Amino acid sequence: MKISWTKHRLLLKETFSIAYGSYDFRDSLLVTLSQDNQTGYGECVAINYYGINLADFELKLKEIQNQLERFAIVTPAEFYIFLSSLQLHSFLRSALDCAYWDLSGKLEGTTFNELNHFSSFGLPQSSFTISIDSVDIQLKKIKESPWHKFKVKCNGLDRNNVFRLLESGKEIALDANASFSPQDCVFLQNHPLSEGFTYIEQPLPVGEYQILNKEGFARWMADEDCQDLSYLERLQPHYSAINIKLMKCGGITPALELIEEAKNHNYKVMIGCMTESSVGISAGIAVASLCDYADLDGANLISNDYAKGSLVEKGILVPSRKPGLGIEMIS
Repeated sequence: MKISWTKHRLLLKETFSIAYGSYDFRDSLLVTLSQDNQTGYGECVAINYYGINLADFELKLKEIQNQLERFAIVTPAEFYIFLSSLQLHSFLRSALDCAYWDLSGKLEGTTFNELNHFSSFGLPQSSFTISIDSVDIQLKKIKESPWHKFKVKCNGLDRNNVFRLLESGKEIALDANASFSPQDCVFLQNHPLSEGFTYIEQPLPVGEYQILNKEGFARWMADEDCQDLSYLERLQPHYSAINIKLMKCGGITPALELIEEAKNHNYKVMIGCMTESSVGISAGIAVASLCDYADLDGANLISNDYAKGSLVEKGILVPSRKPGLGIEMIS
């Protein structure tokens, strides 16, 4: 097996504004694994509030390249055990895990769904992200969009106007990116109109969720507050849903386990994304049939996608019918 990697700059169609800052691009690291004239693709992106430095990942890949290339082709589960022994950051581990799933399917000549006996039907629709702005501008964007589900970014809670978003007639979720105050959260979980939002994501800074009560009107969803299996039990009194991102949890393999265990704990599950190309989005769509919600608009937000595979059309998830994750580079 051969490994290679290249850096890319993903250019956003418009400035992406969230509580953590405003962005016009994201840098990505494309990882490829090749064997017998087949190539699998995985991806991770630089996210400043996760402390990601792609240069560090490149140095790590050079360090472990010989180990990876000497490793014999096995099942993705066995490969993930090997990856776990290398002490990799979850973002880099995800890129390698997803690339291996893509390669394995291509070597077998079967799709990811066929390998795992998953359905390609009944998938949740994806939301589309609306950046921080005035409620009037956010409403205008929602009403003019052909999508049906939206995740609206907030920087603090505008108590006087937030419920106006529900006037759009579309399905609306809120994403605070940890910008709400404890008082804001009490207000929302005690207000009956909060039930109108599909979910309210990561309202408070990481680890400060104790005031959240999932029995209130607000459907709280954990993002950064839930990193892996170990978080599920402690979050149970506070959150009713979790956002699983492949890079955050370490790839498709741990995501499958996390989804199953979250369901066992009666959580609703969303498969989410960062700003990613179709490489990352195709990997997310692969597990979407197991999830209640999807937020996989990352490739729709960029203007220079360098890959094709599974895609999202006006919120509809369209899995590739090609082997593996169906990922191909755009020449």
